[in-house]
Amino acid sequence: MNEFLKVLLNVRSLRAAMRELSLEQVKEAHEKIEAIYLERLELAEKEQAANAERQQKLAEFQEMLAQAGIDPTELVGSTPVAANAAKAKRAPRPPKYRYVENGVEKTWTGQGRTPKFLAEQLEQGRQLDDFLI
Repeated sequence: MNEFLKVLLNVRSLRAAMRELSLEQVKEAHEKIEAIYLERLELAEKEQAANAERQQKLAEFQEMLAQAGIDPTELVGSTPVAANAAKAKRAPRPPKYRYVENGVEKTWTGQGRTPKFLAEQLEQGRQLDDFLI
């Protein structure tokens, strides 16, 4: 895709690529690109109109709040937005497997990459169930 963009957005590269096409093929490509351009332009105009409408509604609501003597921050208070910011970390997963490596007891939750020692044991024919806690 990156090479395509380099050719498409560089006039010299585009001319060189278009030399290989017949005039009818160039015309067909032009029509298709223009159709896509018009679609994107229409979509951008719709998005801009929707944003303008949203901004107008926000301004109306702010004016209504000001007339009622309500501070907008009172409405927000401690809503889910504030709750998400203060959300506690998830508790760590409890270990599911226990094994002894070089005389040191170690555990593994079963999540993520399998520890090298366990992977070696599994290759030697042992079952993962042998290490369950």
